[in-house]
Amino acid sequence: MSQIISITALASISPLGNDPQLIWNNYLNDQHFFVRKNIDKAPTFVAPLDADSIAKVEELKHSDPKYKFLDNSVLYAMEASRAAIKQAGWTPNDVFGINIGSSRGATDLFEKHHQEYLETGKAQTLASPTTTLGNISSWVAHDLQSSGPEISHSITCSTALHAVLNGVVWLKSGMVDKFMVGGSEAPLTDFTIAQMRALKIYSRSDKAYPNRALDLEKTQNTMILGEGAAVCCLEIGKKENALAFIEGIGYATEILEHNISISAEATCFQKSMKMALQDTKLSDVDVIVMHAPGTIKGDLTEYKAIQKVFGESLPLLTTNKWKIGHTFGASGLLSFELAILMMQHDTFIGVPFAEVQIQEKPIKKVLVNAVGFGGNAVSVLLSL
Repeated sequence: MSQIISITALASISPLGNDPQLIWNNYLNDQHFFVRKNIDKAPTFVAPLDADSIAKVEELKHSDPKYKFLDNSVLYAMEASRAAIKQAGWTPNDVFGINIGSSRGATDLFEKHHQEYLETGKAQTLASPTTTLGNISSWVAHDLQSSGPEISHSITCSTALHAVLNGVVWLKSGMVDKFMVGGSEAPLTDFTIAQMRALKIYSRSDKAYPNRALDLEKTQNTMILGEGAAVCCLEIGKKENALAFIEGIGYATEILEHNISISAEATCFQKSMKMALQDTKLSDVDVIVMHAPGTIKGDLTEYKAIQKVFGESLPLLTTNKWKIGHTFGASGLLSFELAILMMQHDTFIGVPFAEVQIQEKPIKKVLVNAVGFGGNAVSVLLSL
């Protein structure tokens, strides 16, 4: 990539917590963060926010009378954005863009409003404005009192990394020199879980690790949903306070065979990885944080794509979905977080039930993958 992009902040709320040291400590153990809750009329594994993050969101919700009407997907993004802008040192005088997306949007609020409509025949006045996808970036912009452009979008599970693509393009255009990007998801609702069960991809496993992401021998799908938000601040050029740098970006879309199709060797991933790595020697890539949602086909096709690109000399491979589940539109930025933490601490975080991989050199470059329904793949190369 001709111009380096600096990541000057990354903040999140997730099942792992909201403090970088706590999040890292949670990555260092082999514990998963799934609990059983009664959702969609059945005991269901999910990965909810930790107690401290829930308390922070509740405090935010009551900090302004208007905020009590907002969906959790909006509140999660607002909480993470407040932390990110503080970390980056941006002030009210800075003009910056905002692009924070979501796969499902205001799931909980939409379901409640729709249920009320079915029961009463009437819709609440705020039903429409509080359930539009544009809620997230617009409310974050309001909360931060920003004056730059704000964009919302949904590209299913690659939403957050598409936000990164948008941010990079805006920065390279010269129209702004700072951009906030991210994803937020609050999908732990009856109807959302029911939809995943209807696709026959939700975990029914009773194993010690119910999400078997990167288990390439599994015989059943094991995807589990998690919730959270992650936001990072991007700036053009190499900044002294950068957590990491974006060295390469790639993207590709497959021709649809059906609504959730992806080819046997994930052609979209092959193309996106090659594009992101066009200025980088393959041997320089130390780790790949895979999308790997815990489904049979999703994990295996991505692995085959990596084999096609890298041959026999594979980098270290990992994912965080065995630990915190699939957070849909937020997942790509939570993978960024894992990638940056591994580089900062020079420590590889593997998958406890997968084949053991030995770190033999410092972790300086990490490739992060994400893909959405229909093969909308994004790959981003990060460096320290």
